[in-house]
Amino acid sequence: MRLESYRSAELARGIARRIGELAARLDRPVALMEVCGTHTVALARHGLKTLLPPTLRLLSGPGCPVCVTAQRDLDRAIALAAPDGERPRRLLTFGDMLRVPGSAGSLETARARGAKVEIVYSPFAAVEAARAAPEKEIVFLGVGFETTAPAIAAMLQAARAEKLANLSVLPLLKVLPPALRALLASGEAGAPRLDGLLLPGHVSAIIGARPYEFLAREFGLPGVIAGFEPVDILDGIRLLLEQLVARRAAIEIAYRRVVAPEGNPEARRLLAEVFAPADAEWRGLGLIPGSGLRLAPEYAAFDADARFPLAAAAAAATGADSSARSGCRCGEILRGRLEPRGCPLFGRACTPERPLGPCMVSSEGACAAEFQYGGGGEGGGARP
Repeated sequence: MRLESYRSAELARGIARRIGELAARLDRPVALMEVCGTHTVALARHGLKTLLPPTLRLLSGPGCPVCVTAQRDLDRAIALAAPDGERPRRLLTFGDMLRVPGSAGSLETARARGAKVEIVYSPFAAVEAARAAPEKEIVFLGVGFETTAPAIAAMLQAARAEKLANLSVLPLLKVLPPALRALLASGEAGAPRLDGLLLPGHVSAIIGARPYEFLAREFGLPGVIAGFEPVDILDGIRLLLEQLVARRAAIEIAYRRVVAPEGNPEARRLLAEVFAPADAEWRGLGLIPGSGLRLAPEYAAFDADARFPLAAAAAAATGADSSARSGCRCGEILRGRLEPRGCPLFGRACTPERPLGPCMVSSEGACAAEFQYGGGGEGGGARP
């Protein structure tokens, strides 16, 4: 099918009608979670929720890598960016991280105070910067999921091959399946009862379908890997409802033009060579065993924490989540317990111009998507 077909209004309406029929057969409210932040944005941008029956509720999940970056990890990045009298240090980061509030400001405010913080669009910009200025320390802020990690791994391979002694990475990378397990196993009071998960196409292009099989096996939940065009997303929802009507639970791939069952073996091999599993802290979910990636022993010389221990120690002394102290409810939104308009700060004290938490900063954040495509801050409070 041609790409334009995945944006066909006629096809989308036809699938939406089928979703309505299936929802009527279930004869009960259904709650699905779109795990990926890109799905959240696409749902809002295309107004897809308006095509769905009122008994079907879609909740955002912990699939925005900027949003789930813990406060303490952000403070580590800010500490690394701060001038400290050592060799000049430049912190390179993707743009979404610039304005996320830390305990005392953000990378943007650190830059205003004289820190060398630069936005880049590829990890390989760090190699070019280190090669061009051997007298300066280049630190790359490694934030992302399995989608971003292979490019960072390839960058580290290149840096090692060139013996670039002035390049390091702050590894804040995370892997998604352990977070989904933690979310479902938490038994948190007041947590929504989920009936299925719309799984991320980009992450799944790397890891395949097998890492999600525990969803069906252990929790009895169906999961569907979906793409990001309107027809992709609606078809993923349809397949979830088909499973619910049939009272079965399995992991299906609705994005086969991109995702193979085994994922991308070369990318997985690259990740296994450069990284090793590590425990990681997630905003809203806490410390999750095996949910992060640290540098493998062969690449330990590129670990920014080890290279700059004073900055790491300064960040370790930071306190609780400053955005939570402000009343920001981003952590609850990432767990599916709250929708953006349920936060009393949404569109009032917290806007894209004055964000109090990462859900309003990131281009994949649920609050940013709702503000941009859902009518801004008008009429705050929870939607019916």
